[in-house]
Amino acid sequence: MNLRNYKIAVVPGDGIGKEVIPAGLQALELLAKLEGFSLQPEHFDWGTERYKRENALMPADGAEKMKQFDAILFGSVGAPDVPDHLTLWGLRLAICQPLDQYANVRPTRILPGIQSPLRDLTGINSKLLDWVIVRENTEGEYAGQGGRSHTGLPIEVATDVSVFTRAGIERVMRFAFELAKSRPRKLLTVVTKSNAQRHGMVLWDEVANQISKEYPDVSWDKMLVDAMTVRMTLNPDTIDTIVATNLHADILSDLAAALAGSIGIAPTANLNPERQFPSMFEPIHGSAFDITGKGIANPVGTFWTIQMMLEHLGEQAAADRLMKAIEKVTGDHLL
Repeated sequence: MNLRNYKIAVVPGDGIGKEVIPAGLQALELLAKLEGFSLQPEHFDWGTERYKRENALMPADGAEKMKQFDAILFGSVGAPDVPDHLTLWGLRLAICQPLDQYANVRPTRILPGIQSPLRDLTGINSKLLDWVIVRENTEGEYAGQGGRSHTGLPIEVATDVSVFTRAGIERVMRFAFELAKSRPRKLLTVVTKSNAQRHGMVLWDEVANQISKEYPDVSWDKMLVDAMTVRMTLNPDTIDTIVATNLHADILSDLAAALAGSIGIAPTANLNPERQFPSMFEPIHGSAFDITGKGIANPVGTFWTIQMMLEHLGEQAAADRLMKAIEKVTGDHLL
């Protein structure tokens, strides 16, 4: 009896998510046959169309429903006629936070056949850009604390309060050091803005220094987030693994994808490293309504995302096979 059977929750969501996720599932189902495991995908129609019908992007017990699965494959969320803060908080964050997917991982490298906008990163030099960005994914600037009062009056107040806990920083920092340790260069850069944000970000710096003592074989440095954007652009070869807060890593990872040639082919994993809850895997390109329905949405980001999901599930042979296929396709200029 085949014990390698995986229950996968499939949430295509909005826009091109409904195009690239089916393509990814085709590849995943073929890999299952080739590598000897089986799949039980279950589809969920959560997204803005459901919101327009029922005033909710997902059921109130949606995150609870996800707990029975081994992994979640997510497409995108967002539509031009629904405010972005409603869609983000109503679906993606409504899954990530209750399932404690606190480590968002975004690998970045220049795939064969892809042209970086950085002029020196061509040919063999393209290997100088090979990064992994770890983003704290459940608190910080996206903790959801805040509100509005005196609405519509001249004295109206709106607050979004960043929340940094020692426990939250320690666990994502330890995850980042472990990841850096597993990579050949054993190099980690901690990114904050602790010169200006003197409480939460200083705590980040202090925790990084504390955790670093557990990893004497990992070299690490720290950068202010604005200086990091310059370093990523001018000295990409000095970077390997990066860890940053929810907001800062969100921005830096999009810059990283662009520097690698295309945000449209970049993957993401939202991990619960302890595996108490399922992790969620998504391409980062968003719903891209400007190209929805035109038949030109690129599924490479979804393929790479599935490759990360396969690694997480322990199907390394299938993950390696898929990565080779991705590199062959991009190398043959079939994008």
